Amino acid sequence: MSILSTDKIVLHAAAKDKYEAIRLAGELLVQAGHVTADYVEKMIERENIVSTYMGAGLAIPHGTKEAKSMVLSTGLSIVRFPEGVDFGGDEPAFVVIGIAGAGGEHMEILTQVAMIFSDDDSIDRVMNAATKEEIMELFGGELA
Repeated sequence: MSILSTDKIVLHAAAKDKYEAIRLAGELLVQAGHVTADYVEKMIERENIVSTYMGAGLAIPHGTKEAKSMVLSTGLSIVRFPEGVDFGGDEPAFVVIGIAGAGGEHMEILTQVAMIFSDDDSIDRVMNAATKEEIMELFGGELA
C-alpha cells in the first residue's frame, strides 16, 4: 500500500468549516485502510488543542499521541479547497493534508510535506494542478 495514491487526492472540495475539512481528509485515510475510524476523531481533538494550520494556505491535521494505536499503516491524503477553509490563520487553508504515520514515520512525513510547501514554485504547482497525477508527481519525489 502506498503512502499516497490518486484515491486519496481530492482536487475540488468544499467544507463549511475546518472540522468538516479534517473529517474529509481523515475519511480518505480510513477508506484506504491506513487508520481506524476513531483516528478521525483524534484528528479533531488535536485541532481543538492546537491549530494544524501551517501557513502558506496549508493545514496538516493528524491524530494525537493517543491515536498511535489507531494507525494501521503510514498514509497521506490531500484535499484541495479552491474556496479555502478558515483554520484560524491569517489566510484560509486551500490544501489540507491528512497524515497518519506508523511507528516513527510521522515526523519524517511532516518534514517532507513542509519542504514541499517551503518552495513557492511547489506551492503553485499544488494549487494549480489539473490532475491528481500532477499532485502524485510532485509529492512522489519527496515521499518515495
